[in-house]
Amino acid sequence: MRPDDTGQPEWNPPPRTPDQPPADVPRILRLFRPYRGRLAVVGLLVGASSLVSVASPFLLREILDTAIPEGRTGLLSLLALGMIGTAVLTSVFGVLQTLISTTVGQRVMHDLRTAVYAQLQRMPLAFFTRTRTGEVQSRIANDIGGMQATVTSTATSLVSNLTAVVATVVAMLALEWRLTVVSLLLLPVFVWISRRVGRERKKITTRRQKQMAAMAATVTESLSVSGILLGRTMGRADSLTGAFARESERLVDLEVRSSMAGRWRMATIGIVMAAMPALLYWAAGIALQGGGPAISIGTLVAFVSLQQGLFRPAVSLLSTGVQMQTSLALFQRIFEYLDLPVDISEPERPVRLEAVAGEVRFEKVDFAYDPDAGRPTLDGIDVTVPPGGSLAVVGATGSGKSTLSYLVPRLYDVTGGRVTLDGVDVRDLDFDTLARAVGVVSQEVYLFHASVADNLRFAKPDATDAEIEAAARAAQIHDHIAALPDGYDTLVGERGYRFSGGEKQRLAIARTILRDPPVLILDEATSALDTRTEQAVQGAVEALSAGRTTITIAHRLSTVRDADEIVVLEAGRIAERGTHAELLDAGGRYAALVRRDAEGRPPAEAAVG
Repeated sequence: MRPDDTGQPEWNPPPRTPDQPPADVPRILRLFRPYRGRLAVVGLLVGASSLVSVASPFLLREILDTAIPEGRTGLLSLLALGMIGTAVLTSVFGVLQTLISTTVGQRVMHDLRTAVYAQLQRMPLAFFTRTRTGEVQSRIANDIGGMQATVTSTATSLVSNLTAVVATVVAMLALEWRLTVVSLLLLPVFVWISRRVGRERKKITTRRQKQMAAMAATVTESLSVSGILLGRTMGRADSLTGAFARESERLVDLEVRSSMAGRWRMATIGIVMAAMPALLYWAAGIALQGGGPAISIGTLVAFVSLQQGLFRPAVSLLSTGVQMQTSLALFQRIFEYLDLPVDISEPERPVRLEAVAGEVRFEKVDFAYDPDAGRPTLDGIDVTVPPGGSLAVVGATGSGKSTLSYLVPRLYDVTGGRVTLDGVDVRDLDFDTLARAVGVVSQEVYLFHASVADNLRFAKPDATDAEIEAAARAAQIHDHIAALPDGYDTLVGERGYRFSGGEKQRLAIARTILRDPPVLILDEATSALDTRTEQAVQGAVEALSAGRTTITIAHRLSTVRDADEIVVLEAGRIAERGTHAELLDAGGRYAALVRRDAEGRPPAEAAVG
């Protein structure tokens, strides 16, 4: 349902205001707050695993310095069993830790996906007219999917590695503080390098995700049924393939740069850490030759074992820091959507109407898609449609006809005046009341890739098969559905392309009939029908409209002749109003439209003439 006169630019993320929360670590950590009990268990497992793992080098020292030299077989066996036991316990704790942390991480991702989807459901129609579908899909799929490693394992890895580093350093100090000082001399340099790498990868990741979103949008648009038809009929298949290849090529470059960012610097850290045992042996030897205190073989081996044990969590900790810097770019893109202002929201104390009579009033209604653009789309509209009455709105393309109809179900909110339903401003009604009260059948019919029955039942989930069939008969589409091989179980295809335009239009009318709303908005609902089908469906619509308030937007003037009142819009204002006969007698704008319509000219040409 694209407005007929929006002229809106493509959506871009709004600039961040000082009071808008950034994608910082505290805000990310708040996502885990509902699962703090499970995370506490993970913390206990991490602590226990770290304490058990650092016990092994001390057992090794006793084996080398006491059990073997003194020939104490019993002590040797006990110490060996202790080393085996620490390995078993560490593995068991690691499995339990991974299970709980992965579960928590997946729940956080589920919460994020649901929050973004719910936020988008609340966004006004204008947002979707300015935003490419592929961009929205990329935020939900690629960006949240790219955070999987961060939310499922990185947080736990951070705590685990930090605990392991602290416990190992304490154990190293207890064994030999001088060698510990030698081992930690280069630590500040390593931290500085990792922070540099993290910032570099964050910038590249932001560009990479934007490129992925652009490629997803290209795929969504060009590989849809409409895109394939357009590309082939215009002979642009090779051109579209070339455009996609260029988008993919840019992504290749960004992926390589992201993978290689800081790789040599991180490799240097790995080389230095791996060379540390040789440096420790050298330092111990120099200290001994210089007359310093001797270090026992057991202490030296145990210390080197601890130092090597420090290597894995230390490097992992630095890599985790880099990963978190990278993930901030993804969180930033998600938070951009979560922080979008919701222009159309339910009031704090919404009014709920149990029974709707159907009176619709437009009271001095003004509307502009861009208040700073100058001329409003609608200007000073005053119209009343009594319960059960019918209003027809006609005019040239861009006169504001569809926009006027969208104000009733609150697809947009007025910028001046008000629209009321049974005397209540629609902005004060709860969304359920509006959805039950107002049914919309537009020119652009959307059908899900599901069965005919499921598409109809979307309007009324608890509808029986008999009710579905009755609605289809009223819309003059039952015979066609029944003739299909699978009947009402037939899949309609992507966007309903298994059906003709007229058939889809009748399915949409059947869906609205099934919902049975007291107020009907027919936005050029019969424009896609041939004359014969239009007459059949028009009869069904007239039967449905009996006793219901109906607002019809139409180019074909033959569909609005019997309306209680006809309003002619011109540049967003009411140029003429009255019944069909009254407007013909006036010989003005409407009469000219009727003459041109009778001459068989295209509706758009007739409207402009």
